[in-house]
Amino acid sequence: MGWRRPFSERAVEAGTVLDGQRQEVSDGSTHYIGEKGGNDAQITYQDATGAPIENNSPLGYSVGPVTITLLNITMMIGAGIYSTPSSILAGTGSVGVSFVYWTLGYLICLASGAVYLEFTAYFPSRSGSEVVFLEQAYPRPMWLFPTTFAVQSVILSFGIMANYLIAISGHAGTDWQIKGTALACYSIATLSLVFSTKYAYWFSNGVGLVKIGTILFVIFTGFAVLGGSTKVENPTQNFQDAWSGSSKASAYGMTTALYRIIFSYGGYNNAFNVVNEVKNPVRTLKIYATAALTTVYVLYMFANVAFFAAVPKADLEESKLTVASLFFKNVFGDGKAIRGLNFLIALASFGNMIAVIIGLSRRVRECGRQGVLPFTSFWVSTKPFGTPLGPYFVIWFLTALMILAVPAGDAFTFVNDLGIFPRAVFDLSMAVGIYVVRWRRRKAKLPEPEFKAWNIVIIFNICIQLYLLIMPWYPPAGGQYAGDVSFWYATYAVTGLGIIIICGVYYWVWAFLLPNWKGYKLRQELVVLDDGAQSHQLRKVPLADLVEWDAEHDLAGRRIEPTVHEIPLQQKDARTSSEGSNSGGDQRAQLSNQS
Repeated sequence: MGWRRPFSERAVEAGTVLDGQRQEVSDGSTHYIGEKGGNDAQITYQDATGAPIENNSPLGYSVGPVTITLLNITMMIGAGIYSTPSSILAGTGSVGVSFVYWTLGYLICLASGAVYLEFTAYFPSRSGSEVVFLEQAYPRPMWLFPTTFAVQSVILSFGIMANYLIAISGHAGTDWQIKGTALACYSIATLSLVFSTKYAYWFSNGVGLVKIGTILFVIFTGFAVLGGSTKVENPTQNFQDAWSGSSKASAYGMTTALYRIIFSYGGYNNAFNVVNEVKNPVRTLKIYATAALTTVYVLYMFANVAFFAAVPKADLEESKLTVASLFFKNVFGDGKAIRGLNFLIALASFGNMIAVIIGLSRRVRECGRQGVLPFTSFWVSTKPFGTPLGPYFVIWFLTALMILAVPAGDAFTFVNDLGIFPRAVFDLSMAVGIYVVRWRRRKAKLPEPEFKAWNIVIIFNICIQLYLLIMPWYPPAGGQYAGDVSFWYATYAVTGLGIIIICGVYYWVWAFLLPNWKGYKLRQELVVLDDGAQSHQLRKVPLADLVEWDAEHDLAGRRIEPTVHEIPLQQKDARTSSEGSNSGGDQRAQLSNQS
């Protein structure tokens, strides 16, 4: 871990220009803007092309230690722990190996969390996590990585609780009953966040406490089963030869099991999406995000003990989505109590939706603040309720399309797998990007971050992401249609890769093809909305006006204000026409050409 004194206590480095609250540093090829946010964090030094620092977050500062902990826990404890143990057992082949996988998932998330925390230490006043990290790690080509990540995040966002709600009714749901229930639940979850950011967090925290209580009930019930206090016969049978069946596991099965594990831990990094709403974010996230992940790991391990105590191994492997329902049925019998317990699990899924929408909305808003989306105010504004209405609506709309388009029977499995492949691409890019950022900042003589991840942790993360990218192409033992869905086994990998390629093509069209065809260059301009939100907005500047534009704006898109000692107008015009493009204009043109 590296520490240095705050900038207020250090001498200004050579090449640094003070501009009020802003500092500017250039190493000759890269221009950095240093600015302090309103969340008591150290100065954020970022590439000038990055979205501006919001000195006073329009979303407020309502995220404290309790909210950080519950925001992550609420997203992690969703349908995953109640649905995936059966497929993880089927993939690994034995009870013992499945427990090893749950521990491996915990270690993977710890390693990945260290990468997130180091990036946060570099940019502690920027919300949006991956959007910001990729923007700053790979600023050239401009906007490519953050745009691609934001688009695939929105497309692949998905929440499901319909199967448990259908189970409450006591009968099997039809395809459209499941779709309609899922859509209604997602709509209610979105509406619960629309009217207040502060109370949205309160509501999310309340649901999180219910979710913790539910899984604790499952765990204590499991203890009762092991103690012989229920009608379950021979509750220790699955533990007597825990490693039996391990040799039958295939490479495909082990890979899909790891995908399920990662999905079940999904949300360990959710609080990193709201960094600019957290006071002293690096220290706070280091403590409470880690505590949330460790708590969930312990809960997951004991929950699996409960499932294996109450349900025979053969039944678990065939139970698909309703592991918890099978658990409750074996322990309590088939009656009204089962419906109530299924409702609690459905509520856990509902809370997961809320946590997903909160985190994803910040990522989408941050993409809008970069100026890469049309109608900037739609994405960035927090009017009239102090909440990101634009991102909420888009997330709801695209998720509704996904719910209606994917067959209900394969929806849960396919969409879970679909999200893992593109995420592995970006997680790999971020892990490698840590070294890119370190090298660039050393070159610019910028201060060390408040936290640095160990190299062994980053390398471990890189290896895991490479495994997740390579192994999905390995076919299952039964042939190309013997996967965990009713269609070709690698459809999710091809689809995920296709989404990334489509995003890249889209970027090339609007950032290169259209400007060259119509004779203009894209330039970013700083805009401040009525609610105090700050954003970049991309302008199409005709080539004939480019020199004048570059002379009037700095590299961060701010309009250059005249000073008291402004030179005479005639001399200014002469300098603008002859020298204006040789300073900031030349550097900006260089950035544009590199993009």
